[in-house]
Amino acid sequence: MPPKVPAPVAPEQTPTGETRTALVRRARRIDRVLADTYPDARCELDFDNPFELLVVTVLSAQTTDKRVNGVRPTLFAAYPDAVAMAGADRERLETIIGPLGFFRAKTESLLKLSQALVERHGGEVPPRLKDLVELPGVGRKTANVVLGNAFGIPGITVDTHFGRLARRFGWTTQTDPVKAEHEVGALFPKRDWTMLSHHLIWHGRRVCHATKPACGACTIARWCPAYGEGPTDPVSAAKLVRTEGRA
Repeated sequence: MPPKVPAPVAPEQTPTGETRTALVRRARRIDRVLADTYPDARCELDFDNPFELLVVTVLSAQTTDKRVNGVRPTLFAAYPDAVAMAGADRERLETIIGPLGFFRAKTESLLKLSQALVERHGGEVPPRLKDLVELPGVGRKTANVVLGNAFGIPGITVDTHFGRLARRFGWTTQTDPVKAEHEVGALFPKRDWTMLSHHLIWHGRRVCHATKPACGACTIARWCPAYGEGPTDPVSAAKLVRTEGRA
């Protein structure tokens, strides 16, 4: 009998229909160009230590980084660590974070979070994902922000900007943040994850907007499958570019 011929293996499916190798190469090229475009990319929340970063990241929900940075000095002058914040006067804490909106709910979150840090971790922020996500009000997004920026432990931060751009770039079709995190993470070396997050978030805040992205002023337009969703005329597109992130 003639030897059996193995059935051809179908190429791994990718969101854009390109080969897996081509997708990886294009994704990494985009990240390299964005790194050149935003050499100062970083976390836009101000912080001096892991506790501060954890708190300001929790506070940044449904408000802007600029507003959070505005209340930060007063907040940490009054409550410099988890022990102090766990014993905070509720009304005083509400007054300090009042400009951020939803101040009652956020005060409750900070009190519970600080108390949990004191009770479970001696007042210190744990440098482990599994411990962070067990804290009140802390999800994977917040945990990865803290790990990547306070501890230097690589993590992907899938916020609204990151998710939108990753789908536009054809890196994933997932709308679930955890699934998107895993799919995008598989395209890049782990060491690049934290800065990759900054690059996409900065680009999403400044150029690749949810509505009317500035396609004609985009440095990675030639590698973007979604090119043309916004104005492609350079002059029109340039008017849409923001020089800073969220005001």
